[in-house]
Amino acid sequence: MSLIRRSNVFDPFSLDLWDPFQGFPFGSGSGSSLFPRISSDSDTAAFAGARIDWKETPEAHVFKADVPGLKKEEVKVEVEDGNVLQISGERSKEQEEKNDKWHRVERSSGKFLRRFRLPENAKTEQIKASMENGVLTVTVPKEEVKKPEVKPVQITG
Repeated sequence: MSLIRRSNVFDPFSLDLWDPFQGFPFGSGSGSSLFPRISSDSDTAAFAGARIDWKETPEAHVFKADVPGLKKEEVKVEVEDGNVLQISGERSKEQEEKNDKWHRVERSSGKFLRRFRLPENAKTEQIKASMENGVLTVTVPKEEVKKPEVKPVQITG
């Protein structure tokens, strides 16, 4: 797992890179889609929707992603443009043997990519990430909110 800082990200609304029109004549196949593709692989969309929870505590923003079966080396955590958190990775397809007979294939494979625009109070230079039991946890500390000073005003009169 690596933490990489990049810039020049196209992410005006912090949306996932998902094309709802994939497969339609006017969709991504024709090059006229409004949504950029993660990859041209047909199996990319199968795993593109990695489930991620985002909660805010008084101290930090905490992201938890279910990435079962992935090693930490197969997951990337990046910060782009100073405030866009990007979590990506890839689950490889299982090798098919010549003599294997598949009865059902339900586990997804392919790439996933999720982006989140972080609020201004995020300390992106102090992000920490860990992975345990197929759950990636990314912790983004927050700047302390300074309480405004209350100055007593002298009443005359």
